[in-house]
Amino acid sequence: MAKKGHPTPRKAKKPATVGTGGHGRKALEGRGPTPKAEDRAWHPAGKKKAAQERLENARARRGGKPAPARRSGSPAAKDAEMVTGRNAVLEALRAKIPAVSLTLATRIDMDDRVREALTLANRRGIPLLEVPRPELDRVTGPDTVHQGIALTVPPYSYPHPVEMAEKALSQGTKPVLVALDGVMDPRNLGAIVRSVAAFGGSGVIVPQRRSAGVNATSWKTSAGAIARTPVAMASNMTQTLKALKDLGYFVVGLDGEASEVVPGADIASGPLVVVVGSEGKGLSRLVSETCDQILGIPISARTESLNAGIAASVVLYEVARARYLAKKR
Repeated sequence: MAKKGHPTPRKAKKPATVGTGGHGRKALEGRGPTPKAEDRAWHPAGKKKAAQERLENARARRGGKPAPARRSGSPAAKDAEMVTGRNAVLEALRAKIPAVSLTLATRIDMDDRVREALTLANRRGIPLLEVPRPELDRVTGPDTVHQGIALTVPPYSYPHPVEMAEKALSQGTKPVLVALDGVMDPRNLGAIVRSVAAFGGSGVIVPQRRSAGVNATSWKTSAGAIARTPVAMASNMTQTLKALKDLGYFVVGLDGEASEVVPGADIASGPLVVVVGSEGKGLSRLVSETCDQILGIPISARTESLNAGIAASVVLYEVARARYLAKKR
C-alpha cells in the first residue's frame, strides 16, 4: 500500500509499436503486371514472335516492300564490314550487293579483276577511295590479305531459313542445304558456303547464337560465293530442322562415330539438309535427335576427325556425284 499523502504510483506504459509508415507498400505492390509471354525475349512465345517478325520482314523484302527502318538510321561505320581480296570484291560487285565505298591502295598493280571492279563501282555510283597501302593494312586488320582492294558493305541481311527453303523448293529442283551446329570459325563458314555454291547447293543455315556469322573473314574465305549463296539465320536450330522436315526435306547429321557411312547411303534422291557440327563437340543432343539419319565419313584411323568445311564438302560432292550418275542412266 502507498503511504498516506503520497500518490499511488502508476504503471509505466509500454512503448508504442513503431510502424513502417508505408515504406513496405511498394514491396507489397510488386513490380507491376507480368509481361505477356510473347513480350519476353527468352520465352518460347517471344522467340516465336521474333521469328514471325523476321519472316514478315523477309516476305516484305521479297514482295518489294521496304523492311522496317533501323532505329539508329543508316548503318554506322562501326557496323560495316570490309570485303577484301580481288576475287571476293569482284564477286560482291557482280552480285550487286549494297556497298558503301570501294577502297584501293595507291599504285595498285592493275589486272582484269581490278579493272572490272572499278567499272562496276563507277556504274553503280559507289564512291572510290584511294589510300596508302599502310592505311589499308590498318583498316582491314593485320591478318587480312587484301591484295590492295577492299569493298565496304553494310551488315549482312540474313534471310529467314524457312523462306529460303521454300524458295529453293519452288524452283522445281531437289535443293541441298547445309546447317551448321556450333561452328564458330568464320573461315569454316566461308569455305562451306563456297562448297555449297560449287556443288549446286541452295543455301546455308547458321544458328543465332554460338556460331560464326557473315563477316569480312567469311566473305574473304568464300571468295565472294556469299554474294550468290544465301546464309540464313535460325533462332532455334532444332525447331528450324523440324520445320524443314515438314516441308519434305530429309535431314542428315554428320558424326564420326556413326555406324552408317555416307558412301552408299540413299540421300541424293530428294530435298536434303546436311547438318555439320563443331570439330570438338560434334552435333548437340537435340539437333542429333532431330535428324532423320546420322552418317559418318570413312577416314583413316590415324586421323581423329575432319575439318567442318572439308566434311561438308565431302558430303556435297557425294550427293552431286550420285545425282550426276542418276541422270546418265
